[in-house]
Amino acid sequence: MSLHLDEDLLRTFLAVADSGNFTHAALRVGRTQSAVSMQIKRLEEAVDAVLFERGARGVSLTSKGGQLLGNARRIVGLLDETAALFDATSLEGKVSIGIHQEYAEERLANALHSFDRRHPGVEITVRCGTSEENLTRVQSGDLDLAVIFDWQGHSDGEVLMVDPTVWVTSEKHLTHERRPVPIALFRDSAWSRDFAIPSLESCGVDYRVAFLSAVKGGLRLAVTSGLAISPISRSDIPPGCRELTADEGFAVVDHSNVVLVINPSSRSAAVAGMAEAIREAFAQIPTQAAIVASGKAE
Repeated sequence: MSLHLDEDLLRTFLAVADSGNFTHAALRVGRTQSAVSMQIKRLEEAVDAVLFERGARGVSLTSKGGQLLGNARRIVGLLDETAALFDATSLEGKVSIGIHQEYAEERLANALHSFDRRHPGVEITVRCGTSEENLTRVQSGDLDLAVIFDWQGHSDGEVLMVDPTVWVTSEKHLTHERRPVPIALFRDSAWSRDFAIPSLESCGVDYRVAFLSAVKGGLRLAVTSGLAISPISRSDIPPGCRELTADEGFAVVDHSNVVLVINPSSRSAAVAGMAEAIREAFAQIPTQAAIVASGKAE
């Protein structure tokens, strides 16, 4: 059998396999959910095998899909390495970047991987921390650049996107219908005190703090398990969960800007190249709302 495997289809296959969800894969590759589904269908037709099992909570690899996964990674990796080998603009030097965990898994993971493949001569150092920590490190010179949340407009940086924080509930457990409604918050967080709780009180929502976490993974666990509702970035709503709306008595918590801040003393070509890779990662990926609307239109 003569088999032609399209690079674009393999990249989409990897995005679905890594995220376990067509919607999140769409965010990664910058396409609509329906377009991603169509690409997977084309790939399954090309290899004459079902690659994913569809379920209520996402998708998982079949045995054939698992067999393809390793080869797909090697093929795409070799293509990226070959492109970098013949890229006359390949950079060298050092870059230190601070990232917020909210975007470490999706947007920035792809940006960092692509940059590393294209510029193997650049030594990249990454700090994953809070926005306050990374902003301080950029200002002190410990980091060249960082991607942070700015919900108060205090940072002098470049706005990459506006990503509102909203109250999120489990579609299965309907946790938001309980009274008092159990909520999950970041532990020892001024933002929770100044924004999350006031958004409930302004709407007259009776609540109790049922879950405290130092990391976003804890908040996602609280929501998906039905233990609590939680404030989560609209672009990061977990599968099986949804935003609570004004019609249900909940307000948007904030309209956070996602901001790129650069140390003015960091003027190397490598830092400029990394900044551009980050801009492209955010510019090429539509918002979740745009994906849903586009998918409905198709």
